[in-house]
Amino acid sequence: MIIRRYLIREISRPLALILGILVVLFGSYSASDFLSDAVNGLVPTNMLMEMVGLKVLIALDVLIPISLYLSVLLAFGRLYGDSEITALLALRIPPGWVVRAVLTLAGFLAIAVGVESLVLRPMAYETLHELSNQAGSMLNIDAMEAGTFYLGEQGRRVIFLTQRAGPGAPARDVFVQLKYPDHTEIIYAKLAAKLPGAHPGNGSDVHLSDVHLYSISNNDPQSDQALNAQDFIVNTKVQAVAPPGYSAVAASTAQLATSRNAADVAELQWRLSTPVSTLLLGLLGIPMSRAKPRQGKYTKLGAAILIYALYYLLCTSARDWVQNGDVPSFPGLWWAPGLLAVFLLISFYWRTLVLKFAPRRDAPSR
Repeated sequence: MIIRRYLIREISRPLALILGILVVLFGSYSASDFLSDAVNGLVPTNMLMEMVGLKVLIALDVLIPISLYLSVLLAFGRLYGDSEITALLALRIPPGWVVRAVLTLAGFLAIAVGVESLVLRPMAYETLHELSNQAGSMLNIDAMEAGTFYLGEQGRRVIFLTQRAGPGAPARDVFVQLKYPDHTEIIYAKLAAKLPGAHPGNGSDVHLSDVHLYSISNNDPQSDQALNAQDFIVNTKVQAVAPPGYSAVAASTAQLATSRNAADVAELQWRLSTPVSTLLLGLLGIPMSRAKPRQGKYTKLGAAILIYALYYLLCTSARDWVQNGDVPSFPGLWWAPGLLAVFLLISFYWRTLVLKFAPRRDAPSR
């Protein structure tokens, strides 16, 4: 038990560090995708952090396995480099004890990844889609700048400000295009200014001066209309947002289990494969870390990262092939974890196989 706790502690330290670094890097990368929309007024700043957090939660089924794999690799690389593994074998500690310690931690993380992938991930996707759909209908007028096209509501709304001194200032020569199922509206205003007064949850009132409004029918040109007004007040209240359409990544696992659609089958197999990958990658770190005494603990880090990159590429490609119908539901994407399992067995027993099948040298004659 002492040795098992020691090994788990040696793996857990780099695991926490690596996972923290990957979460920060991925969160920063995700924030950069939303940041431009937040600056341009298309995504409220209070919604930005929530969307980034959901993206990180979705990515945990990939970040945790790679973190475990690298932490096992680094921990055992140090143990081999400091001859601690040699000392354990000299004390007649069975190699199975070492594997059992890694399997304990990997099993715990595999359960956590399974819960995240099967339950939390689809819920996070559903919430993210709702927020993205809602953000497309919101307007932050104060943050809009001149010379930029602002698209919202999936391209159904376009706003362009020709001149504006700065945030909150009145805008000149404002163009707005609104697309509806049966017609398109184009609004031009010589001057647009936000009226004072807060309307929590009800948007802001905007005063338009010297307005020209054109309504263009999609089917009947005879019904086109033009309206001119000296003053016009509009409210930027968020209209009722239609719920996002069906998406396999946001569907519940129970719903995917009863579906025969190729995209649903691919998503279900991906969710089920993530805990399996966590176990396999955690164990793979043991043979990949083997090194000779006084050999650097980072010697095989490059090869290990290359193997993981190849495995991740195989898994994502297999998922795409199943989703597109190029590969049937069986074997589906399971051949990728199967290849990793075979590679893991070969790595564990490589030395035994070499000694067993290596040609024997004849004893020298006297």
